[in-house]
Amino acid sequence: MTKLPTKRFGARYGRKVRDRFAQVDVLQRKKQKCPYCQRLGVKRLAMGIWECPKCQTKFAGKAYFLQKV
Repeated sequence: MTKLPTKRFGARYGRKVRDRFAQVDVLQRKKQKCPYCQRLGVKRLAMGIWECPKCQTKFAGKAYFLQKV
């Protein structure tokens, strides 16, 4: 059974690839905490570039999520 984020792919790409993508996609869309002001809601601008809407800080982090899982 595939997860909801991968329904858009239908039967393409194989089950393992879709499952791995779903894990990354769920982590990426999860609310991230700002390392400067500790507020939830950091937005991903580009791969590895993040911005906090409260303190207006742009910083580099991991490509898809900030905290270690």
